[in-house]
Amino acid sequence: MDEPVGWIDADRYLDEWKQGMYRPEWTWIAEDDGRIVGRSLWWGQQDSAHPVALDCLHVDPTLPDRAEVAAGLLTAALRAFADAGAPKTPLYNLTLPVGRRDTPAAVAAVEWRRRAAVAAGLTHEVERLRLQWTADVGLPASRGRLTFAPASDEEFLRLFRRIAVGSLDDETRRNIAVKGAEATARDEMDFYLGCPGRREWWRVAHTPDGRVAGLALPSATPYARNVGYLGVVPEFRGHGYVDDLLAEITLIHAESGAELITATTDTGNAPMAAAFARAGYRTSEIRMLYSAPVA
Repeated sequence: MDEPVGWIDADRYLDEWKQGMYRPEWTWIAEDDGRIVGRSLWWGQQDSAHPVALDCLHVDPTLPDRAEVAAGLLTAALRAFADAGAPKTPLYNLTLPVGRRDTPAAVAAVEWRRRAAVAAGLTHEVERLRLQWTADVGLPASRGRLTFAPASDEEFLRLFRRIAVGSLDDETRRNIAVKGAEATARDEMDFYLGCPGRREWWRVAHTPDGRVAGLALPSATPYARNVGYLGVVPEFRGHGYVDDLLAEITLIHAESGAELITATTDTGNAPMAAAFARAGYRTSEIRMLYSAPVA
């Protein structure tokens, strides 16, 4: 594999295969006269009934039209997943290096994969940044304008619902379009309750006069501490409180010994991307997400 795109090495593949994250029925190949010319590896959670995302897509570079072969491979897999009862079309998560637009090899690697994804019906495209904070950067400065306190599940659910409205996050906007703010808020909260992070880390932010300004949810992935979720309620947007929320999450993790904190945001969410940069979070990779359009 000589293209500058994300790839799953053998050790990780075999480990996650044993855990049920990769499965025979989620692994698809394209053959030409008995020779394997294309591969797609679809991934899901250990308890997933259906795959969540396409992790790896490769087609023999000697073929005249790699996109055509890949499109056929993806179309066949997606059709089979739908026939098996998958309630949602899996997305394609293509991982790329920083500065991808300045690297001809990366540009070429994206071009045929993008054409294949679009041809297979994954026409919605989002560019997402993966960021990381490391201890050597130092803690971001908080302006001290907000105070933070625990709260009940009911309070957090209300805040998830309020913050979802007007969000610049692409997935949140799409979910609201499909199922509304109430269901989107419930799903967001259930997701973070199911993450490896601890519920007791969660905080509600208050202004000096006691009004709720937003929430800060430190979380974790199986691999590292994670920013999780943060948001400002609509009436307080534009005051720069996002910096205070991000500083609080970073501090909670750092105080418990974390030397690496990961995060993600869409490039289309410019205010959030800028806040990460101010807090010392550096972009470590780019992810192009191709998904089916909202019905």
